[in-house]
Amino acid sequence: MTDIAPIRRALLSVSDKTGLTDLGRALADRGVELLSTGGSARALRDAGLTVRDVADVTGFPEMMDGRVKTLHPAVHGGLLALRDDKEHVRAMEEHGIGAIDLLVVNLYPFESTVASGADPATCIENIDIGGPAMIRAAAKNHGFVSVVVDVEDYAPLLDEMAANDGGTTLAFRQKLAMTAYSRTAAYDSAVSTWMAAQQQDNTPRRRTVAGTLAQVLRYGENPHQSASFYLDGSARPGVATAQQLQGKELSYNNINDTDAAFELASEFAPEDGPACAIIKHANPCGVARAATLKDAYTRAFDCDRTSAFGGIIALNQPLDGATADEIAQIFTEVVIAPGADDDARRIFEAKKNLRLLITGGMADPRAAARTIRQVSGGYLMQDKDNGHISADDLKVVTKRQPTEAELADMLFAWKVAKHVKSNAIVYARDGATVGVGAGQMSRVDSCRIAARKSQDMAEVLGLAKPLTQGSVVASDAFFPFADGLLTAAEAGATAVIHPGGSMRDDEVIAAADEAGLAMVLTGMRHFRH
Repeated sequence: MTDIAPIRRALLSVSDKTGLTDLGRALADRGVELLSTGGSARALRDAGLTVRDVADVTGFPEMMDGRVKTLHPAVHGGLLALRDDKEHVRAMEEHGIGAIDLLVVNLYPFESTVASGADPATCIENIDIGGPAMIRAAAKNHGFVSVVVDVEDYAPLLDEMAANDGGTTLAFRQKLAMTAYSRTAAYDSAVSTWMAAQQQDNTPRRRTVAGTLAQVLRYGENPHQSASFYLDGSARPGVATAQQLQGKELSYNNINDTDAAFELASEFAPEDGPACAIIKHANPCGVARAATLKDAYTRAFDCDRTSAFGGIIALNQPLDGATADEIAQIFTEVVIAPGADDDARRIFEAKKNLRLLITGGMADPRAAARTIRQVSGGYLMQDKDNGHISADDLKVVTKRQPTEAELADMLFAWKVAKHVKSNAIVYARDGATVGVGAGQMSRVDSCRIAARKSQDMAEVLGLAKPLTQGSVVASDAFFPFADGLLTAAEAGATAVIHPGGSMRDDEVIAAADEAGLAMVLTGMRHFRH
């Protein structure tokens, strides 16, 4: 092993040919011999460069539709040989194996092929074999060999060679090797995950998780915690795939809260009308639907103006100037929407710290996905909560039937409750939340907190009574006792939606009947811990 390893011979075989000819030309200008395969060799020759085919080195032609071309001792011996081991050097000389000092390989586009919806046979043909084998060999022998697997490392490689008379330092090669092994690990993870899905196996014996670094964050939830943001390659619209049009860099908490806001806003299909969700500390502090986006925002804002300050706003339709002008009246951390018109962008330009994110579309709340949570010594994996109910799924269990207006508000409140930390209580009226109780150890406390917030807002808005009067209430899980239900009734709720399933359901239903409430059961709960 040496510190400075000269690069005299390079093998370039890439699927993504971005920057290939510029790299090849820079290497050739330094006197580096170029080896290549297939399309990469053609691209280099078309650029006027002298290239030797790997088939000439191995003595075997590329065969089996390109499946076999680099799996040969003349290639792997050139990558794996220890230059300071006499026996290795003797074996190279005896068998005519030339050293390969630089390997530049990026892999068949398996991930993008799967994402395109290709059939299984096409996906399988895009599983690279020779590439990962060469990458692992070169990375193992990083004492002498430089291995590059990402286009973004082309420029640093050339800078490194320029600084070291055509060679690379051991520290640089070690970093390249780490990146290389991370790439092959992520690639194999994508393949194994796809194969598990093909077999409908949700619990494979080994589960791997991979990601690509998107951002090194200033810190985590708190300043003493380091943090970073990784992408999993999913095409699902959201904070990970959004384009940031303005504002300072997103923080750990910004990303977490923006994801919560956008996922909630996505519960409301754009074609069904404008909707707005305002999030603070991963919990909704106001959600509303209305005839215009501006009205949806103002109605959501009026649920809890205090908590909305410094919050995250998600919209289910492109941001317009009128809504942007209203939002700009208070401090907001992030606004995320499927688009934004010129007026909205111009208005927000004056708010230099406000981040504006554009997603190009809304997420599908019913799409299958997985969530992961770390625990000591392992992690929990589950299906994303994409549970959905309609009016036909509801069971009326009280003497009084809900009105059409109550039914619409209950379904609205139920969608919101799905995104509130348990124990979750949501009061709603006329398509807007009017009180939210989140994350309490007792469900009755959530009922009281939500009602109290509504009382506080009534004073702010100059109303004679809180908007919980004549509202409906949603609970993410059953009422274990009648006390929570009675607290909601005291706040003015006239109808209740919850999963049911308590040992005391009969007692709760009887209390609802006595209070003159309408009650429906969903048979589905939405715990969110």
